[in-house]
Amino acid sequence: MSMVAVNLLRFCVSIIFLFIISFCGDLRAAQQEAGDQPNILFLFADDLTYEAIQAFGHTDIDTPNIDKLVDRGTTFSHAYNMGSWSGAVCVASRTMLITGRSVWDAESIYQTTDKERQAGVLWPQLLGQVGYRTYMTGKWHIRTDAEKCFDVARHVRPGMPKSVASAYNRPPSKGKDPWSPTDMSLGGFWEGGRHWSEVTADDAIDFIGEAKHENKPSFFYIAFNAPHDPRQSPQEYLDRYPVERISTPKPFLSEYPYAEQIGAGKNLRDERLAPFPRTKQAVAVHRREYYAIISHLDDQIGRVLKALDASGKADDTWIFFTADHGLSVGHHGLVGKQNQYDHSIRVPFVVVGPGVSAGVTDPTPIYLQDVMPTTLELAGVKPPKHVFFRSLLPRLSRRTSTALKKPYGSIYGSYLKLQRSITHDGWKLIMYPDAKVIRLYHVQDDPYETVDLAGQPEHADQIMKLFDQFIALQRELQDPVDVTYLRP
Repeated sequence: MSMVAVNLLRFCVSIIFLFIISFCGDLRAAQQEAGDQPNILFLFADDLTYEAIQAFGHTDIDTPNIDKLVDRGTTFSHAYNMGSWSGAVCVASRTMLITGRSVWDAESIYQTTDKERQAGVLWPQLLGQVGYRTYMTGKWHIRTDAEKCFDVARHVRPGMPKSVASAYNRPPSKGKDPWSPTDMSLGGFWEGGRHWSEVTADDAIDFIGEAKHENKPSFFYIAFNAPHDPRQSPQEYLDRYPVERISTPKPFLSEYPYAEQIGAGKNLRDERLAPFPRTKQAVAVHRREYYAIISHLDDQIGRVLKALDASGKADDTWIFFTADHGLSVGHHGLVGKQNQYDHSIRVPFVVVGPGVSAGVTDPTPIYLQDVMPTTLELAGVKPPKHVFFRSLLPRLSRRTSTALKKPYGSIYGSYLKLQRSITHDGWKLIMYPDAKVIRLYHVQDDPYETVDLAGQPEHADQIMKLFDQFIALQRELQDPVDVTYLRP
């Protein structure tokens, strides 16, 4: 063989060798990229206030499985829902969550949410486009078809289980209570013969079992209807909470002084659950049933987490636990969530995942909908331009991001055109446009918002500062309500 032929052969071998190395390198890179896309388990509750977790120390309640998540991960102690254009606060919260849009931007597309799906820009679709297999079960309450948004969807539920007339204006001050949370003949969570929380957990366990055989990452959207009313659970859970165990919430009021003007009065469905005026006995009964269904929910979450551990995928899975909003259940003379107090706008928010610090509490104010862009960043997805909310990965020390280390300067709050609020640096200003009232709370020192400081002259400068900050935030969010006439 001539020297020219030998050199040509060597050149060809070198080219083939370099091609093989390049191919293998690309394959490894692709495998590494796939490995960087973790599984995502999103556990979502309904009407669950931040107070109702034992690990947080606010309430005497049994939540051992959620407590374990708290021990294993990072808790954002000040996670908020931004507000609602509807009495069904969950509608606005969930539309913001799935679209990533801020509250009034989300309202603008609410009636035509299916166009967002057709454009492929909803949360599960964005994950699906980068290789995720997406699963959904439970409460949806969004104006598009869940079965067209996820690869797999089961038991897609409405906003709440069906209730009955006897579930309202109870318990009576005397005589037998006409409604029982354990009476399966009343339907509600018992419709179908198995409690809806158990069905949702069953589906989640099935999904995890199916996904462990998939050669792609998984996104599980597990949306429980609990602890929304009708607050039904098995007798054994009620038995854990004798009325004597139930503490009276702070502050206790027989009625809220501005209830009618702020849209939380006697005509509001949520408020009609308990009799007017409120009594400590009636509130204790409702809180007892609230705690019972939460403990039942906690057991179902425990079943899901056990299945995840058994699947062998737990180390490659990020877990997010939160709720769509909170609930009063007796605070301030209110029962529902249609108000600007922390018990109603603030939710638990826990993150567990590879590299996430365990047992840490982060007091940084966030919105619960920040979970959406956080998971997009984990998956390597650039959020659409309309996404208002921000990734929390910089706070979780996972990787660098263009997001700010402190996502928001102030937290905005709203309900219909009747309530507005701003929370900033340990203070909260609440505004009632129709009632022409402002309320000021130093929530850092007064977490239950018991003392309204608005009438005290020494806090006039604080009110003006918060008011001006709210006006700036309102303009940014294109909030149409005029509150300028409330300026002191």
